[in-house]
Amino acid sequence: MEPVRPQVDGFLLDWITRDLLKRAWFFEQRDGNCRLMGTLAVQLSKTAPTWGRAVAPVAEWVARTLWSRGSKAGHSFGPATRLTQRNNKRVAKGKSPLPPTIPIARRENMCRGCGNTIRAGRRHCAQCAVRVATERLAAAAKVGRATAHTPEARAKQADTRRRHAKACSSWTPSSQPAWLTDAAYLKKIQPLLVGVTNSAIAARLGVSRWYAGRIRRGYRPHPRHWAALAEMVGFRRKR
Repeated sequence: MEPVRPQVDGFLLDWITRDLLKRAWFFEQRDGNCRLMGTLAVQLSKTAPTWGRAVAPVAEWVARTLWSRGSKAGHSFGPATRLTQRNNKRVAKGKSPLPPTIPIARRENMCRGCGNTIRAGRRHCAQCAVRVATERLAAAAKVGRATAHTPEARAKQADTRRRHAKACSSWTPSSQPAWLTDAAYLKKIQPLLVGVTNSAIAARLGVSRWYAGRIRRGYRPHPRHWAALAEMVGFRRKR
């Protein structure tokens, strides 16, 4: 067993570092000894064929070594290779021997929150996923609020407000096309903005994605933006 012990140790280390272990799998006796319960023993026993196949070449090598040192003259055949099937009819016919290893039995996948069994590839069950997502969202919001109050962020916000205030003060209603009225924007342009992404609106108007999202949901922006929005949705006045 010693030659393949690194494989077994690697399997166990990967298991305990990637997956959870249930409390019900173990039982601690009064003398401090920890016993494995039947459920875990069944899972571990499913890996026995893998380690048996890994040990097979080593066992047969030991058998051949002992046989060669103690064999009598005239005996040219070595011991049988029933473990690896290397010296059988399959090899004699030109076929490859059986593979040295077989896949390890799949381990039970458990939820990181409650420990219940879940589908492979998932980390949490449906209920715990909601709680974990909520916690992550709250943590991200906390980081976002802290970042928004830094001196660099405040300076950037002030510069943006000054830029938009200057643009609003320099805009004149006479520069707007006569057909682009308040009613035309609400009835002809605003309904079409649903098909435009927040990123596209933000890039076209030079505003934040949050403000662009408000425009998509029905917020009426400053009239200086109406012409650009009409161009984005492909609206043209009918002649």
